Amino acid sequence: MPRVAGADIPDNKKIRIALRYIYGIGPHFAELILKEAGIDGDIKANALNEDQLAQIAGILENNYVTEGALRRQVAQNIGRLRDIRSYRGDRHRRGLPVRGQNTQTNARTRKGRKRTVAGKKSVKGMK
Repeated sequence: MPRVAGADIPDNKKIRIALRYIYGIGPHFAELILKEAGIDGDIKANALNEDQLAQIAGILENNYVTEGALRRQVAQNIGRLRDIRSYRGDRHRRGLPVRGQNTQTNARTRKGRKRTVAGKKSVKGMK
């Protein structure tokens, strides 16, 4: 498995797809990186030579925030929102949707599994 910018990318996939396994690199950035490096995107990742891998790694290191640094940056941004007590920060703190989505019926991904609350027990025989 080739190692690029601190991340393992799969051998048997085309390089344009394999680059997407790096956190912070999507389809658009993968194409831009390959265009800048002058590498055909249809070549398999294991067919790249060391110079090409080093060239891709250099472009990633100089121009893009990826992997651990990007995760840290996102966590710091969320922490800042929490610290200034913004609405978005409160939504992050409570584990609710942040971007205005409906929560009455959906939002199970953010809220987690249903927790059924027992209703009032009725007393039989009373009028």
